[in-house]
Amino acid sequence: MNLNFKNVLAIIGISACTTLLSIWGYTSWNKSSSFENNGKLPANYASFTNGMTPASTVDFTPAANSASPAVVHIKTKTNAKKVENGSQARPRNPFFDFFGDDNFGDFFGGPRMIPEQRASGSGVLITADGYIVTNNHVVNGADEINVTLTNKKTYKAKVIGVDASSDLAVIKVEETGLPYLVYGNSDDVKLGQWVLAIGYPLSLDVTITAGIISAKNRSIDINSRQSDKPLESFLQTDAAVNQGNSGGALVNTAGELVGINSAIMSPTGSYAGYSYAIPVNIVKKVVTDIVKFGTVQRAYLGLSYAKDGLSDEEIKKIESELKVKYKEGEGLLVTDVLEGGAAIAAGIKKGDIISKLNGVAIKTAPELQEQISRYKPGDKISVVVKRGGKEMSFDVVLKAKLGNSDLTKSSKMAEKLGGKLETVDKATADKNDIEGGVVIKDLGNGVLGKSRVEKGFVITSVNDEEVKTVEEFYEAVKKSNGTIKVGGFYPGYYGNYAFILNLKD
Repeated sequence: MNLNFKNVLAIIGISACTTLLSIWGYTSWNKSSSFENNGKLPANYASFTNGMTPASTVDFTPAANSASPAVVHIKTKTNAKKVENGSQARPRNPFFDFFGDDNFGDFFGGPRMIPEQRASGSGVLITADGYIVTNNHVVNGADEINVTLTNKKTYKAKVIGVDASSDLAVIKVEETGLPYLVYGNSDDVKLGQWVLAIGYPLSLDVTITAGIISAKNRSIDINSRQSDKPLESFLQTDAAVNQGNSGGALVNTAGELVGINSAIMSPTGSYAGYSYAIPVNIVKKVVTDIVKFGTVQRAYLGLSYAKDGLSDEEIKKIESELKVKYKEGEGLLVTDVLEGGAAIAAGIKKGDIISKLNGVAIKTAPELQEQISRYKPGDKISVVVKRGGKEMSFDVVLKAKLGNSDLTKSSKMAEKLGGKLETVDKATADKNDIEGGVVIKDLGNGVLGKSRVEKGFVITSVNDEEVKTVEEFYEAVKKSNGTIKVGGFYPGYYGNYAFILNLKD
């Protein structure tokens, strides 16, 4: 018994000594180790904040509260209409292929009915007196447009102008003192930056979702559905956007407008993580042109270029044809220059690689489109290209379409004309049995104000050429030599009238 007790005491003693020796040894080693340096963090640790204090949590409250009152709910109605058989395709119901309620016209070769259609979207107030920017596909073709604010007040709206290429439209309500959003700068938007999408999805009340900028200068080939000259350079976000968000606001955390929500990419038709907004710098140019001229003053370089995402085989084929060396990402490879265009006039050739435009680096087609969209015909820009391994700079005077500056001419004429013109609404057109026309809403201080024409006159022809929209009006004006004859009528009065307007210098 005593022997066992002595053994236990011996074991306890040895253990205690071993523990004390271990503590003394670790302390001595740790003091001489490079992992500790005068009480500071070990030198071999990689600091996540790089010596900076962690960023504070982003607060979306100020941006949401200031921006949401300026985002409106747009509801449209397109009246039922008769169309001639075969003039417009529509899906057929197999159960009513013969005796359907609108198919007797098909069978007998007469007109058929397209039923009334209703839709909704969003819009953004950009002035206190009621100018609203939205998507072209939200309001295009609508017979009636109603706008509801967050305070539940509803107004009738009229279309000021549309641009199918960029999918933008400007509408207006008659009111003052309205909340509106301030333009930001989409050039300053950075990847990973927080943004808010504000709109009226799925017929809900105003809804705010948050996300980040996922990509810039995206093209998804959606505007080609409504234009043969589509303009796409989207901001891509992961903020939740659904049907009804179209035309709504994309704002930064300062509450500034940085984009107009326009589209989503989804296998189901509902939000799947990929939302697309038109950059506000494009929006500003399009809106200004529509309000000032009634149509967009769009400029062109007049060239063709290699598409993005080429395979190695495609690149080799182009290199062989043009006898150049090209590496995707170094710029935009010019594959053709159009006769009479701005590029060929400045000296740009096939095989040149565009690397900069007015000092801005160009690597993709959407980047080039976005930069060009900011200018009008007649503007001079600097284009840097790589040719034979060397950089060359060209001063290019932008032109309209393929080879002229006619839109510059019409812009100057529009300024001289003065006043305010709008495409007649459908109700006025139907009542007066016309397909369209241009109504003078205000005479202004230009040529119109000094002529015999009165406010309210509906222009149906320019130099005996029929015009049905503001766009067609300016197309006809630019063909003139400066003197135009406008024909038309005054609603409610019998007879047609003609006036000669001199727009020469």
